[in-house]
Amino acid sequence: MRHGLGLLGVMALILATAPSSAQDQAKQWELCVNKGGDLAPDLQIGGCTAIIQAGTETAENMAIAFFNRGIAYGRRGELDREIEDYGHAIRLNPNDAAAFFNRGAAYGRKGDHDREILDYDQAIRLDPDDAAAFFNRAFAHGRKGDYEREVQDYGHVIRLAPDNAGAFYNRGLAHVRNGQHERGIADFDQAIRLDPNDVDAFIARGNAYGDKGQHDRAIQDYDDAIRLNPNNAVAFSNRGSAYHDKGQHERAIRDYSEAIRLDPSNADTFISRGEVYEEKGEYDRAIEDFDHAIRLNPGDAEALNIRCYAKASAGHLAAALTDCNEALRLKPDAAHVLDSRGFTYLKMGRFKEAIADYDAALAIDPKHAEALFGRGVAQRRMGNASAGDADITAANAIDSGIAAKLARRGLVP
Repeated sequence: MRHGLGLLGVMALILATAPSSAQDQAKQWELCVNKGGDLAPDLQIGGCTAIIQAGTETAENMAIAFFNRGIAYGRRGELDREIEDYGHAIRLNPNDAAAFFNRGAAYGRKGDHDREILDYDQAIRLDPDDAAAFFNRAFAHGRKGDYEREVQDYGHVIRLAPDNAGAFYNRGLAHVRNGQHERGIADFDQAIRLDPNDVDAFIARGNAYGDKGQHDRAIQDYDDAIRLNPNNAVAFSNRGSAYHDKGQHERAIRDYSEAIRLDPSNADTFISRGEVYEEKGEYDRAIEDFDHAIRLNPGDAEALNIRCYAKASAGHLAAALTDCNEALRLKPDAAHVLDSRGFTYLKMGRFKEAIADYDAALAIDPKHAEALFGRGVAQRRMGNASAGDADITAANAIDSGIAAKLARRGLVP
């Protein structure tokens, strides 16, 4: 989760000079400006519309009326009308940085990040010390996957507002997504220094340590996150993954189970716990977890593939084949799914079909150790010992533990 700036309400506090015309006009301005921010959007829109339709105000005041009506449309969720009104405000007052800022935010909520960035460019040109505009533009660059520009803009925010913990946190995420974990960790350190109660920052730093294989340090950070918020399912799930990576299966299961108790709607956590059960050879419990995940997300090809592999390992071969066929319908060019179906065919004694699937998997990923090993076993069982031995030797060269892994699933040469 990235931290964002919700500054539209602040921007709504731009005030207009009340006109000296009729009392009714003054009342309309009171509604349009909505000084306390507590009026319903319809009332604010009505006030601003009355002023705009009267057409008696200066260009500057008309721009304010359009601006404030844009805010009200935004509160009502009418993004196109909001954007249109900010456009009117900008045409009447092209030096209004706030109008560019708010229109950029509206484009961002629509998912139009290119236009969002262009508007923040203008807001920054007009007010180069606006940390919020740099912050939001950085966020937009991140949504586009342009992590280098995202990092640069958060750098500007930190220069202008060095105590902004959210900027350090978000820049840390951008560094990690760009493969620069050490820089990410350094930024998370700063975010935590500025806000020692930021659960997300501890989780993000734990994730970065986990990516680096430093699972003990990751667990320490997840511990802190759980201490700060004992109801945070993500912290328990991620700590479970760290224990899983350390081979501590029982601790992993406990943490995944607590994460599921806190958030039973997260299919990924069921999959993660199921994978631990699978590694322990408890295939029926693994399959039960995969069942839960698929009920939550019926079109998940990965979950179907994992369940296929578990069912095949447990000897539920017809059900496994059904899952693999559906996974391949969803992802027809997935080497690992072809490997799973090849494994299923191999255990069913359908060696030619197994070899065909392994061939297809290896055409996509020639270094797929499981497919090489499985094809080797199938070749040997069809009486082609030399070709089978060559595949098994190649598989062992890629992954020295492949024979032991597949032996636990009942597959031996």
